[in-house]
Amino acid sequence: MKFHERLRELRVERKETQVQVARAIEITDRQYQRFEAGENLPGFENLWALADHFNVSMDYLTGRTDIR
Repeated sequence: MKFHERLRELRVERKETQVQVARAIEITDRQYQRFEAGENLPGFENLWALADHFNVSMDYLTGRTDIR
């Protein structure tokens, strides 16, 4: 599974909006939208923040494993 697909899956699973996730990890709404659309990839700090927010490993978030 690709990063942007996994990101969307996790957000929908938690019933959060893109705006809610963006604000939770302190980035702009548009920046988050680009991550989820597959237009941009997050830097290390944002990737770490997303993994923490969704309570998953960075390997799971990036699609390297299916083990959360």
